[in-house]
Amino acid sequence: MSIRALIVDDSAFARKIVREMVSSDPAIEVVGSARDGEEAIELTESLGPDIVVCDLRMPRLDGVAFVRRQMRRRPLPILILSAAAQDADEIVDALNAGAIDVVRKPSALAVDDLRAVRDELIEKVKAAAAAPVANLTGERAGRPEVAARRETRFDLVVIGISTGGPQALRRLLPAFPADFPVPIAIVLHMPVGYTALYAEKLNEICALDVGEAADGDLLRPGRVLLAQAGRHLGFHRNADGQTVAELLLQPLDKLHRPSADVLFRSAATVFGDRVLAVVMTGMGDDGKEGAAWVKAHGGVVLTEAQKSCVIYGMPRSVEEAGLSDASIPLADMAQAIFSRI
Repeated sequence: MSIRALIVDDSAFARKIVREMVSSDPAIEVVGSARDGEEAIELTESLGPDIVVCDLRMPRLDGVAFVRRQMRRRPLPILILSAAAQDADEIVDALNAGAIDVVRKPSALAVDDLRAVRDELIEKVKAAAAAPVANLTGERAGRPEVAARRETRFDLVVIGISTGGPQALRRLLPAFPADFPVPIAIVLHMPVGYTALYAEKLNEICALDVGEAADGDLLRPGRVLLAQAGRHLGFHRNADGQTVAELLLQPLDKLHRPSADVLFRSAATVFGDRVLAVVMTGMGDDGKEGAAWVKAHGGVVLTEAQKSCVIYGMPRSVEEAGLSDASIPLADMAQAIFSRI
């Protein structure tokens, strides 16, 4: 049975090219196209697509407003297709409103470049279309029960997350109190240019201090460092013996930069068995190699349970490799982390 896709873009040329790209895979059928969000709302009702591929800047009802309205009416997977780096505000707003992922498209005039994103677009359409609709929206993770303060078992929590991650983190991190006793470092797969703004938006709803990681940032309790898109995040001890962040270009052979594998490996190297690693919703297997490194150093690995994942790829790879100490639904993840800390 083919995946039914709806294309939304105010440019007839872009609609044509995107239709050609996704239709080149026999598993995907484009059932319609819309010129703006208003028309898209009507077509989602009449055509019942499995997934929507949507532009951001459109007349009448733009991409962000469409995502908000559609997710209230009938949640379904929505991929945002964006051409401009200056779309960062709108991209983050769309993800926060429930869009599942973003694909960066080149200028509509650069036909060869536009077609170069075909493989990524098709891969994400297939993965997103399989996402359980119930997991596209949901309640925040429950607040952990706070026990009497005692010596912590771990010195660092590291999280690897991808597709569905912006929404999952908005549900998870607000559950933690400002006095959470250890730092948290996160790799979230996002296009370059969006992580700083996403971190700012996340900081607005969290008691924790959330920011995009920079070279030399000091790891401290209650602080959340989000890896910068385009740079791996690692750690080292400075001359004073403090642990600080470092942004890295190497290794170059990783599919993702930043990579959860690199983050987890660096954490285990610096902190040994005092690392709690968490692998959450996302495509692929980033985090599996790093989880093995954490386990080899005596640390603990948690994975998000399939029933709450938008895309059960990264956690599955860790579980199937026998590296997960526990599989936890998103609603219970904050408590699971807190109780182990």
